[in-house]
Amino acid sequence: MSRIIQETFKKTIREYNLLEKKDKILIAYSGGLDSTGLLSLLLELRKEWAFRLFLGHFNHKLRQSAEDDEDFVNQVAQKFSIPLFVDHKNVRNYAQSKRINLEEAGRELRYDFLKKTALEIGKAKIATAHTMTDQAETFLMRLMRGSGLRGLGGIFPVKGEIIRPLIQIEREEIELFLKKKKMPFRIDETNFDRRFLRNRIRLELIPYIRENYEPQIISQLGRTASIIREENVFLEKIGKEKARGAILRKNNQHLLDSKSLSSLPKALARRVVQEFISDLKGDLREISFEDVESVLNLKEGKERPIKKDIALRREQGLIFLKKKPHPKIRYEYSWNGKSPLEIRELKLRFMGKRIKRGKSPLRFDDNTTAFLDLDKLRFPLLVRSRQDGDRYRPLGAPGMKKLKEIMRAKRIPLTERERRPVFLSGGEIVWILGLPVSEKFKVQEGSGNIFVINKL
Repeated sequence: MSRIIQETFKKTIREYNLLEKKDKILIAYSGGLDSTGLLSLLLELRKEWAFRLFLGHFNHKLRQSAEDDEDFVNQVAQKFSIPLFVDHKNVRNYAQSKRINLEEAGRELRYDFLKKTALEIGKAKIATAHTMTDQAETFLMRLMRGSGLRGLGGIFPVKGEIIRPLIQIEREEIELFLKKKKMPFRIDETNFDRRFLRNRIRLELIPYIRENYEPQIISQLGRTASIIREENVFLEKIGKEKARGAILRKNNQHLLDSKSLSSLPKALARRVVQEFISDLKGDLREISFEDVESVLNLKEGKERPIKKDIALRREQGLIFLKKKPHPKIRYEYSWNGKSPLEIRELKLRFMGKRIKRGKSPLRFDDNTTAFLDLDKLRFPLLVRSRQDGDRYRPLGAPGMKKLKEIMRAKRIPLTERERRPVFLSGGEIVWILGLPVSEKFKVQEGSGNIFVINKL
């Protein structure tokens, strides 16, 4: 048995290129069964490969036996003359401050400690003691939660500086290996607490499947996770290539082109959406299948809230991160049309000019210029921010329309709508920056006097 485990251990290292001779290795060492098995196997291999080993122990201070565990780790470090790094943090307080569960808080703090320690040692690789049994448990947990391929791929043998040399060895094999070597280890009593799903899977579900359905369930699930992981890597590569064409970057903003998205097979479209959300959020944690589907089905002019105050909106065929709404800008100016008008709140300036109708055609540009029948205007003009219920009849339109609906039809983004000043004469809208002038105040054949508004 010992020889088989050692050979599997070496095979895993070579297959995934986890280690090289004379590497520095920081072992995430709890003193428990799995990490003691990892230490023992690395000590054996060190004779051949000349590794430099270090131990990293993180004390969560959540159990009464935590101090005894730390004492045990100290004794092991002294016995094998291995440098030991220890850290303590109040995991409970951290979990409360971050509003996450204890397990997640402990994992974050533990890995933060290990990564900092690895840098302190000098580019050390971090070896964790995840086994094939952990892989099988993780697969079943994620299957029950409805994970996609990315989640069902389970625990990666290598991820950055983190390596997992035990990932092809079952926990029972490690236990027999340590008993044969008469190497002591600590027992974590929380592993028997059936309040946790992983423990129920380990203590109840897997033994039941073994006895009644498939004796080799752990190795079968380990193999399945490996196949899924490898195929998912391939699909992710294709997804990233498609994402490059669908995800646009403009003015430091990420935009997702819904037309490009709709042209893809749904499986690839989902991956592009995941890439997009990951770009915005930094990761895909807490992002569900339903979140991804809702983005795929997002209708024009609608928005979808995503976890933790992130909302996506679709406008003009583009999906983007909706920023937190700014307070509405409120302003009101009385303008005689003679002196320049400066709207300080928007940092916009306008100039008015009275001209006679000539033979030359007028050059219309709703984004910068308005031509109005001067004889129909009453001065001073009122220039203000838009208000709920604003209505007018745009040039050429059959009747009155709500300003909100006109802006939506013109596909003016929500963030821009507040920056469009409204010009009124006698209480009636004559022009809104970026929209046609009012039909009532338009320049006609008989209009001899014209008032021109120019955006400077």
